[in-house]
Formats: sequence, C-alpha cells, structure tokens
Amino acid sequence: VHQSKLDFFCKLGYSKQDICKVLENLGQEALEDDVLKELIRMGSKPQVLESQAQPSSLKLVARGSCSTAPASKWLGEDESDSSSYLRPIVIDGSNVAMSHGNKEVFSCWGIQLAVDWFRERGHTYIKVFVPLWRKEPPRQDSPITDQHILEELEKQSILVYTPSRKVKGKRVVCYDDRYIVKVAYEKDGVIVSNDHYRDLQNENPEWKWFIEQRLLMYSFVSNRFMPPDDPLGRHGPSLNNFLSKKPVLPEPKWQPCPYGKKCTYGNKCKFYHPERPHQAQLSVADELRAKIKVPLNLGKEKCNCSP
Repeated sequence: VHQSKLDFFCKLGYSKQDICKVLENLGQEALEDDVLKELIRMGSKPQVLESQAQPSSLKLVARGSCSTAPASKWLGEDESDSSSYLRPIVIDGSNVAMSHGNKEVFSCWGIQLAVDWFRERGHTYIKVFVPLWRKEPPRQDSPITDQHILEELEKQSILVYTPSRKVKGKRVVCYDDRYIVKVAYEKDGVIVSNDHYRDLQNENPEWKWFIEQRLLMYSFVSNRFMPPDDPLGRHGPSLNNFLSKKPVLPEPKWQPCPYGKKCTYGNKCKFYHPERPHQAQLSVADELRAKIKVPLNLGKEKCNCSP
C-alpha cells in the first residue's frame, strides 16, 4: 500500500520526501484525498508547476524557422538567410553562360552579371551550379571565356561544381539540372534559367508545380542581365513579390466609370465615381429623393425667416 501511494503521488510530481512525511503523520491507511490535502497544506508543489513558474531560457521556435542552436552549414549557407525577406537564388550556370555567349561560347562573364544583379538587390543566398568538367582547359568544340571567374565564385562559396569523371577515356557527367531543381525546392527558392526542365516535371509532380511557379527567365541586353517584370505573366505577381518571401499586395486602383454622371447602375456600379467621394454609392431612387429634399428644405427655411 505504501509503495502504490508513493508511486501515485510521484507521478503527480511530488517529491518522495514530502510523501513519506505525510504518510508517517497520517498513517499508511490514509486516503489519497487526505494525503493530497496534507501535501498542499505543507506547501509542497509538483515539480511540473515549479518548472513552469521558473523563467525558462529556451524559446519556442516555429516550424521551418531558424533555431538558436548551432546547426551544420550546408553549401556555405549564411545564418542571416532565415531573417531575410528575399528568397534564395539558384542559378543554372550552364544555361546563363551559354545564353550570354549566344549559344556558341561558355561565357563566365554572364554568370558574374547575374550574380551581381541579385547581390545588388540584397539576396544573401546565391548558388550557381556548373559541371565539374568546365574547370578543364577549353577545347575547340567547347570554348570558354573568362574562366578565372569560376575560381573566384568558388572561393566565395557561390559556385558549386556538379560531379563528373572519366571512365576509359569517356566522360561521365552527373545531371546538373537535378541538383538545381532539388536544391531550389528544398530551400524554397527561385530557379534562374531559360530551361523548362520538362523531363524533371514529368518525373516528380511536386517538382512540376515548383518549376511552373518558381522559374525566373531572363534576357541579356548589351551585357545587362534583365529578368522580366512579370515572371508569371501579365496577371501574375510583380518581380519584387516574386523574389520576396512576404509579398506586398498592391493597393486597389479604382477605374472611373465610363458613363460618368449618366450612370444608372447606382450602388451596383463597380466603377469609381469622382463626383461623390467619401460617400456611399446610392441607388438611383435614393439619389433622386436626395435631390428633391434639398430644395424643399431650403424653401421652408426661407419662409420661416421672412416676417
């Protein structure tokens, strides 16, 4: 009996010393209610309540946000990325370089232009994926210009080489597009490329939606990197909202009514009427009544004022 009561009150959070003192005073056959009253009278508190009363140094962290505990950095990730309102950027290096080189030369300067454009906007997480064999000396069938830029971006932890090797004289290249889409999907970022990745869209339905909604296309105009102002079309978000984690909704712009004062829709009219600002739109019947009442009231006031 003593052990069962001891286990019962220990589960409630009371200390064994307090429980033993109460059982010695009341006896082993005391009821549980009496034991509980005596524990409360003695001022004994459960350990759970004491831990809640003490101020805890731990902070609750929302799911998906950055925790205060030190975590392992992956691909040179900066700890300040989580506090930024801008989305991570994943650049298809081969696509950007070949586009800048008119699909004839692998122009590393095009990659630098794209990286600088996102840096000026304030993006801190920028990754560029390029196959490893691009580090080799250029050949006639694959010319490369400004190859030293790749080394500089690699030192800055911006450029990442995808694996490749030679087997019996033949080059075995890993699919770099899979790296690009996978990293962008996991980081909830934006893919910078003019490629549609149709094979990867058919492979994974989640990647299909992500590529359709997070693919940022671009153009080079006189050595100037220019993404479109409407990445998802005329009715889609603006470029600023597309690249930010918390988009800003535009203020509604009221279109003036094409009929003007001749409009007969009244409060059902969906257009803006400048002749009645700061007033609720009235129906046609109410407008007529309002126009009739005004001169009648003015006439009555004049009659009352006259001798």
